[in-house]
Amino acid sequence: MSRAALLVLADGRFPAGGHAHSGGAEAAVRAGHITDAASLEEFCRGRLHASGAVAASLAAAASLGADPGELDLAADARTPSPALRVAARRLGRQLMRAARATWPHPELDALARRFPKGAHQPVVMGLTARAAGLGPLDAAYCSAYEGVSGPATAVVRLLSLDPFDATGVLARLAPDLDRVARDAVDAGRAAVTEGVDVLPARSAPLLEIGAEAHAAWAVRLFAS
Repeated sequence: MSRAALLVLADGRFPAGGHAHSGGAEAAVRAGHITDAASLEEFCRGRLHASGAVAASLAAAASLGADPGELDLAADARTPSPALRVAARRLGRQLMRAARATWPHPELDALARRFPKGAHQPVVMGLTARAAGLGPLDAAYCSAYEGVSGPATAVVRLLSLDPFDATGVLARLAPDLDRVARDAVDAGRAAVTEGVDVLPARSAPLLEIGAEAHAAWAVRLFAS
């Protein structure tokens, strides 16, 4: 296992396409739900314990060798918003391109053939971690962190929020990230032995509604 590989995968400059997505923050800003660092922190905490926990569990399960096709179906079932499903597959396709160039692996090649238009991003994240020699906890951390760092970075642009304040938000979320990542590994292990139905299926209705509204905007700064 290489901690350097973990740094590469978690780096915001890794060309996985996340910079083009706000994780629902753009819609939340327009709706007035995010106005400052405090409301950004609450948004990110809620996102982390809902869709973030689901994504981290999917990533952990994929890294442990659960069937990626079944995981992709599970991700679809846990993503009611068509707009979010499109975004997840678009991000999965971009991550796949970066992963295959960085850590070539037969399992990545097989997943790319199976889902030419892109598998759900957390599933690709888990297999990418596996290809990089990382473990399920690493995959869960990468997925969970991406789920909150994306909105934090986006709000710096959307509200001209002080980057130091945005980084402070991420630092204060560290204990929550730890818990979500550990729980995700437990869920991933259960999925390997009991099937994907045991994975968490937490919902965040405002994220889903906001994503559908955002997809219909004529002008937007982020893709989702």
